[in-house]
Amino acid sequence: MLKKIIQTEKAPAPIGPYSQAVLAGNTLYTSGQIAINPKTGELVMDSIQVETKQVMENMKAVLEEAGVSFNHVVKTTIFISDMNNFQQINEVYATYFDENNAPARETVEVACLPKSVNVEISMIAIKS
Repeated sequence: MLKKIIQTEKAPAPIGPYSQAVLAGNTLYTSGQIAINPKTGELVMDSIQVETKQVMENMKAVLEEAGVSFNHVVKTTIFISDMNNFQQINEVYATYFDENNAPARETVEVACLPKSVNVEISMIAIKS
């Protein structure tokens, strides 16, 4: 099989024609995650830190469903609606990665994100 679709109920269901992640060979490509609580379907936006934590927990569930962890992530992309939130987002993000094994990353400010959230994160991981 050329690709395997990754799907878990522990992360929000896609809100469009895409998969939570696709495993192609040993490489996992995740779709961007936003701060939707997968149990309630509601956005979690109490603060930028709480929102970022929900995004990372959603991403953790997708990674785990594919049989990998944050240690396998080689690249992340962070989309944020306001670069002034970068420090608070980065503080939460940093708790999920070992600084000596952190992935490559870019952070991009964008005009608008789905459902008017403040942060969306996608990742690429290598399954060993």
